[in-house]
Amino acid sequence: MNSISPNLNIMIKASEKASKILIRDFGEVEKLQVSLKGPNNFVTNADRKVEDIIIKELEKSKKNFSILTEESGFIEKEDKENYWIIDPIDGTTNFLNGVPHFCISIALLVDNEIIAGVIYDPIKDEIFYAEKNGGAYLNNKSIRVSKKGLINQCLYGVNFRKNLPQDFIVRNTGSAALDLAYVSSGRFDGSLQKNVNLWDVAAGIILVKEAGGIVDNFELNKFDKISIKASNERINGDLNKKISIF
Repeated sequence: MNSISPNLNIMIKASEKASKILIRDFGEVEKLQVSLKGPNNFVTNADRKVEDIIIKELEKSKKNFSILTEESGFIEKEDKENYWIIDPIDGTTNFLNGVPHFCISIALLVDNEIIAGVIYDPIKDEIFYAEKNGGAYLNNKSIRVSKKGLINQCLYGVNFRKNLPQDFIVRNTGSAALDLAYVSSGRFDGSLQKNVNLWDVAAGIILVKEAGGIVDNFELNKFDKISIKASNERINGDLNKKISIF
């Protein structure tokens, strides 16, 4: 593995440890699909189990940092300015229906800036990670955003379709975090997300930036109803002219 900070190292280890539970539970969800009751309660428990493991692991590194999670909201500790941002299962609906496209997302915010992020897809065993001024990586290999330059020939990961140009090629995958990870690795050329939460996109933001892409600025002290636009550098200007709904 390339040289990484102790903080990023503990984030990677936390996601790997929690993923074992997620893989096991995903197998159970697939069985529950055939039951009348359905897997809803089971998934809520899976979320909480994964979150607990991640928090315990991260607190080994920075016990005083506050925590923002999807399940528990903002957990205030001694250090209110610096905090971990955790989404135990991003792509819950996919998970719920036995669709193998979801991930664990962990980010670290220090002094109102995201300085490290990890997105781990346990089913495909793909771990995307990045930290400030350290580059972006997929399974220890350096990654970069795509080099495509014509916006109507690009592929976008989105969570909506209304008001987008008809000639845009889009995919709604059900995971904002993985959409951004895919932008960072050049699989997608851009990502457009409306009304998402900070834990959905925090890790993906630094991945895109460190992979040479651009993410539109927004307030990091806002936890929900966030809209973001991320893309490679070449299409950013044209995208901003064409997409006026943000």
